[in-house]
Amino acid sequence: EPPDTPNDFSCQTQDMRIVTCTWSRGGDTYLYERYSPKYTVSEEFSQKMVPCTVSCSEQCSCSWDTGQQRMCNVTVTVENPLGKKTATDVFDITHRIYPTAPFQLWEECTDTEITLYWKHGNKGIELFCQTEVLLPDGKVELHNSSDMHLHYASITLRGLQPYTEYTARVHCGAAKHFWRWSEWSESLTVRTKEATPSGKLDIWREITPVLGGRNVTLFWKQAPNFRANGRNISYEVTWEKVEDGSKPESIFFSSVYNSTRISIDNHSYRISIMAKNNANYSLPSILIIPTATGNSRSTTELKEEQVNGTDDGIFISWELRRIYDSYIIDWCNFPMVQPCDLQWKRFGPNTSSALINSAGFVPGVRYNFRIYGSVADRASLLEKKTGYLRELPPLLDPVVEKVELTFNAVTLYWDSYPTNESQPGFVRGYHVYVSPVQEDCRLKGSKKHVLSDDSVLCKYTIENPEEKRYTVKDLMSNTKYKLVVKAYTGGGETPIVNFIYIDTPLNSNVLYVLVLLVIVPSLVAVICCWKMKCVKESCCPVIPNPNKSKVLSFKEFKVRSLKI
Repeated sequence: EPPDTPNDFSCQTQDMRIVTCTWSRGGDTYLYERYSPKYTVSEEFSQKMVPCTVSCSEQCSCSWDTGQQRMCNVTVTVENPLGKKTATDVFDITHRIYPTAPFQLWEECTDTEITLYWKHGNKGIELFCQTEVLLPDGKVELHNSSDMHLHYASITLRGLQPYTEYTARVHCGAAKHFWRWSEWSESLTVRTKEATPSGKLDIWREITPVLGGRNVTLFWKQAPNFRANGRNISYEVTWEKVEDGSKPESIFFSSVYNSTRISIDNHSYRISIMAKNNANYSLPSILIIPTATGNSRSTTELKEEQVNGTDDGIFISWELRRIYDSYIIDWCNFPMVQPCDLQWKRFGPNTSSALINSAGFVPGVRYNFRIYGSVADRASLLEKKTGYLRELPPLLDPVVEKVELTFNAVTLYWDSYPTNESQPGFVRGYHVYVSPVQEDCRLKGSKKHVLSDDSVLCKYTIENPEEKRYTVKDLMSNTKYKLVVKAYTGGGETPIVNFIYIDTPLNSNVLYVLVLLVIVPSLVAVICCWKMKCVKESCCPVIPNPNKSKVLSFKEFKVRSLKI
């Protein structure tokens, strides 16, 4: 086949002397060896064949020295025995500058600035350079510069974060007649210097009364606006009495610690926590622990309000009070163990609700929340909430501890059943199920409950979780019944598995009637018969039958051998 026309034919220079032209290699001509395509390059303005050797791989290229020539009209010709094709590029060399990549990058830096330097190999060419900066969050910034010295160039990057790594690289293009960017330089990673920590620590406390004073557990964490701005972070905890200005006490902690416990008496104390790096201390975070008095409001006086959980967290709301400049909610991620991993969140003065979520929250665990109002670094407990991420059915059924039976009623007692935080949901009440063993239940005042085997139970509902007794009435006497008591929560109840069995006694009224109608008349009849016999024997004695009297019997009497 004849050769294809050279595509993407263009020429450029890095030093305005050596020109390199490139073009795309065409398709296969299926002609080989001495019949394969031959390339020639010529320059029309000088009317000379270009003295270069064409090399082709993915692209074909050819380089030569133009000397002082500025305007060029270059033609590339490709031919084989079946045809010939050409491509032409006319250009001004000063408009086709493709700079070499910057090299030997180095830097000078402060805590917020980096001055980046690099060398370039394009002497006498005014360059326009672009610096790419990779930020810590993964974003990329581009900074342009044209400050060129004889042997090097530089750019100053400002507004950076202290003690933070940045990665930069540079490429350049001709400033007057931009043709294309050079290749990127090698990347240089620079860390800015340390500075004073910015912002304050977020601090909180938990107060436990003890004999003669209080134990105060202090917690701290880096707030969203806090930056360490350095390495070797440590913490200083200081406390002193508010009233008499006694000498402060201090403890230092390394970066691995985020809590400590101190013991104080019943006076008011001022507690300060600061972060420190190699440069300086942060601003102090302050807490005021008020004086412990008998008039202070006890946490037990506040009634806990039940709150609802969702798939995204537990929703908490509270009443706004104008006197407070912030609100704090604290809770334990693991309320059943110690330490419970106390957590807290702060909210502004105009916030009255929040969705609290935590990776530690699991269904079936009750979480207790305390809401504080804070003003002038003093916190006061305002409200208490309790709730579940999701309620689950009770794990155990109430154990019936006592049964009182009559011929037509049964009273069940389960007084020791717990309704506290050990349950996987708020116990809302109880269901009592009952049925005769031999047949379905049809007691008045009950609801029908059908089991999986289609047997029918009578169902009674107790909506007060503290009401732990119930009387089932209208039972049949002398009958065997099965019963079960189930607790239910917002997560429902577990399936019915085990029953208890009772036998109602015979009705005593029936016995009384039986005695009256059967036994008493029988006794009366017996007595009457006996009395009639006695009267008869007294008043009407039995007259003997002479024929039956032995006195008058001559059966065995003989006289002289004669029978009389």
